[in-house]
Amino acid sequence: MAVITIDLTSISVTSAVISMAGKVMKKESLSIEGKQGEQVSLLIQNQIKKLLSLFENEPIQIKAVGVSVPGICYSKTGLVWAPNIPGWDNYPLLQDISYLLRGKNIRIKIDNNRTCCILGEHWQGAAKETKNAVYLAVGSGIGAGILIDGKILHGFNDAVGAIGWFAVDRTYKDAYSEKGCLESLASGKGIITRVKESLNIIDDYSGYFKDIKIQNLVIGDVFDAYKQKDPIAQKIIRESVELWGITAANIISAFNPEILIFGGGVFGPGIFFIDEIKSEAKKWAQPLSIDKVKFSPSQLGNNAGLFGAGHLALGRF
Repeated sequence: MAVITIDLTSISVTSAVISMAGKVMKKESLSIEGKQGEQVSLLIQNQIKKLLSLFENEPIQIKAVGVSVPGICYSKTGLVWAPNIPGWDNYPLLQDISYLLRGKNIRIKIDNNRTCCILGEHWQGAAKETKNAVYLAVGSGIGAGILIDGKILHGFNDAVGAIGWFAVDRTYKDAYSEKGCLESLASGKGIITRVKESLNIIDDYSGYFKDIKIQNLVIGDVFDAYKQKDPIAQKIIRESVELWGITAANIISAFNPEILIFGGGVFGPGIFFIDEIKSEAKKWAQPLSIDKVKFSPSQLGNNAGLFGAGHLALGRF
C-alpha cells in the first residue's frame, strides 16, 4: 500500500508516492508561478492522475491521497483558505479531488502545512516516539504544528497554530492587521521588508547590500550580510533571534512539549542560531518546562509537509 502526497506552497506544488514504510518512490516539483484559483487545483489534479497512471500496473496499490496546503483547510467543508494563492479564498479543493477520484476506493485527506509538518516529523523525523511536540515553521510566514498528548490540535475553526499573529510588540502598527505582528517582524518576508525599509532611510550606506539588486533580495542574502557584519543585517537578525526566543518561550509555557522543532525556509540558514534562541527563551519561559524541552532542527527539511500529508492520509491520525 502507498499514498499519493501533495505539498502545496505559495510558489510550487510537490507530488510524490510514498510507501507505508516511508520510502519515497516517485517525486516531482512544479512551479505554480502565474497560476491562480482553478488553475492551481488543475495542476494538483494532473499530478494525481499522472501518479495513478504511473503506478496502475504496479504491485503496490495506492489507497490514499494526502494534501498539505499553505493556509487553513476547514474540516467541516473541505474548503481551503490560502491567502498567498490568488483565488483560494474558500476554494473547494476537496470537492475537486473527490470528483477526480469518483468511483475509486481512495481516501482523501487535506490539512494545513504546519499540521502536516509536525506529522511528518512525528512519522519520519525529529519527533519520532514522542507524544508532545511542536513544529515551528518560519518561512515566508510563521506557523506552528502542535502535537499534544498524541493528538493534533485544530481548534474551533481549524486555525490553531497561526502564531504569526502573536503580539510581540507593545506598539500596534497598521501593518500587523494584514499578516500579524510576529510574522511582520520575524518571518522571511518580514525580515526582507525590514532590510529594504532600513536601506531606504540611510543616505550614506556602504555595506553588504550596496552591490545587490534590492528588488531581488532573498533571506539568504540577509544571513550572508550578517556574517559579513553588515550593521543593518546584524541589527535585524539579532532582533529576530530575540523574537524567535520569545515565541519559543510562549509555546513552551503554553503547551509543555518534549521537543520544539525548527523548520521552514529561514531554518535553513537560521539554524545556526538555535542555541541563542534557546538562551533567549530561557529568560521568558516557565522554568520547569524549558529545562525539559529539546530544541531541534527539522530532520526532513522541505519534505516535512510532504511526509506529513502522507502520514495523515494513511490514517495514522
